[in-house]
Amino acid sequence: MTNSIEELKKKIIYRSSYRGTKEMDALLRSFVEKVINSLNNEDLLDLYKLLNIDDDNLYKFKCDIETSIKIPNNQISKLFKEYKFEK
Repeated sequence: MTNSIEELKKKIIYRSSYRGTKEMDALLRSFVEKVINSLNNEDLLDLYKLLNIDDDNLYKFKCDIETSIKIPNNQISKLFKEYKFEK
């Protein structure tokens, strides 16, 4: 079980760092680095799902702009929305 959690964390870290836009790479990488070690397995899965949402909709969600898709309302999406970017 621990091995699969570590593999999921590696996938999350990679996905947060290689999005396609430098701005979202920086924002999501910083967010993931801050929260990843405090998350349980369910939250990690929710984070992985959040990272699979396209940059445009994630940016709009973060900025309180209407998105073209429904973003799940869970602990991870709340943490992301409240997160203040740190370099």
